[in-house]
Amino acid sequence: MIAVDTNVLVYAHRRDSEFHAPAARRIRELAEGAVPWAIPWPCLHEFFSVVTHPRIYAPPSTADQAIRQIDAWLTSSSLVMIGENLAYWPSAKAILTDGKVTGPLVHDAKIAALCAANGIRELLTVDRDFSRFPTLKTTNPLHP
Repeated sequence: MIAVDTNVLVYAHRRDSEFHAPAARRIRELAEGAVPWAIPWPCLHEFFSVVTHPRIYAPPSTADQAIRQIDAWLTSSSLVMIGENLAYWPSAKAILTDGKVTGPLVHDAKIAALCAANGIRELLTVDRDFSRFPTLKTTNPLHP
């Protein structure tokens, strides 16, 4: 199963992003397809935070626009939302230790641990920091 990181969700939503078209196309393929795909809950929270932030976007997405976007993704019958479960802490502990994670990398480590705990081996992202976690394959959906 493939999971989607925050940055891809942001690009798919924000029409003013230079990466909007390829990101929106890839999310649409996943959402309309029959193959299960995943979004970690923390990525939806971060998506909301980023697209509604007035220091990041001028104008930012309104809260209503961001919520409507999330609601639209949640209607995908093939979407699996992932969060902490009983397998989460052992995965997180290993990723934090093996990746020598400190400070701001903790958020990415949490996403990697959520993926590992839920059997997800691939993450669509443009964030190179995930290369610290070799058990999680990363694919940049913006490159053909």
